Amino acid sequence: MAAVVLPGGRRCGTFLARGRPAARRARLALRVLGPGGAMRYNEKELQALSRQPAELAAELGMRGPKKGSVLKRRLVKLVVNFLFYFRTDEAEPVGALLLEHCRVTQEEPSGFSISFIEDPERKYHFECRSEEQCQEWMGALRRASYEFMRRSLIFYRNEIQKMTGKDPLEQFGISEEARFQLGGLKA
Repeated sequence: MAAVVLPGGRRCGTFLARGRPAARRARLALRVLGPGGAMRYNEKELQALSRQPAELAAELGMRGPKKGSVLKRRLVKLVVNFLFYFRTDEAEPVGALLLEHCRVTQEEPSGFSISFIEDPERKYHFECRSEEQCQEWMGALRRASYEFMRRSLIFYRNEIQKMTGKDPLEQFGISEEARFQLGGLKA
């Protein structure tokens, strides 16, 4: 069984890896709270997403947040804003982290951790083969969140408007009133 971990380390449910007895392969709908409200994922959707081309994938050392957790080699794949992790000899994910409201921190020259803002003490530790690989992963993970993409869109939209005097999204029928909002304030 695998878990999807949400911001704050909350588990929103589980999805089952292939190879489990049919009686245990019940379809579990997962509620994932995201920036636009609740989204629903089920086992098939998560497994299909995990098979999509990854922005970044590598075999890394991974240690969970539980005390006494040991470092294990895992295939780790970044797909959109999910970080899937697999046993090195299996095609189905063991679990996934939703990379929203999280902090990526360098722990040592070739290691980093992911913690969620709501529960910063609960950390997932990763060990890379080199400092360069570690920097590459940290950058990709920080760029993967919806919040980062939204802030980037707002920034570049404003920059284009300053340079051209026109709102680049106006031609698509997106008016000033429909501007992206950040934390309830107009950006």
